[in-house]
Amino acid sequence: MPVDTFRVRAAALTTLIAPMWLVRFLDMVTPGNGSVAGHGIVPRTWYGLEGIPLAPFIHVSVEHLLANTAPLLILGALVVMRGVGELVFVVVTSGLIGGLGTWMFGAGDSQHVGASGVVFGLFGYLLFRTAFDRRWSSAVIALVVAVGYGTMMMSSLIPHESISWSGHFFGFLGGLAAARMRYARYVPRAA
Repeated sequence: MPVDTFRVRAAALTTLIAPMWLVRFLDMVTPGNGSVAGHGIVPRTWYGLEGIPLAPFIHVSVEHLLANTAPLLILGALVVMRGVGELVFVVVTSGLIGGLGTWMFGAGDSQHVGASGVVFGLFGYLLFRTAFDRRWSSAVIALVVAVGYGTMMMSSLIPHESISWSGHFFGFLGGLAAARMRYARYVPRAA
């Protein structure tokens, strides 16, 4: 991969993650209980809909943000290897599907925030992409991702107090949908 291409892809990944850190920093130095980026997703409320695009940028603590940053960097890097457009498509698709699913089925009277829906979207995309693009390289990546993250991701789908299982589950479905939409027409190619 040429250096310029590497820089562009690294910049795309940084552009995804840096605003999350900026919002967390501003939330720590700004008085009040809410986030400067809004309230996140509040299920089945009209104002909760506007939280869908911003919820991935809001985190309740530095620990929460760190827990999302590491897999975003690793899984995002695996997706962006095929191009910035692929990363943007997967993040937007899984973010919207995960957000809408959370808005419809998430625990009521609560605020759902964090980038874990996008993390699960990247995970689902990498696992299922090979079923649609039929590349050996995708199969190898899917195997590595399944071994590296499978147990942790599956245990995160089990409902826990103060963890949005719906964000995880629907983000994962968003990743599957992104894989299907991205490779809607199968065209055989070399790995």
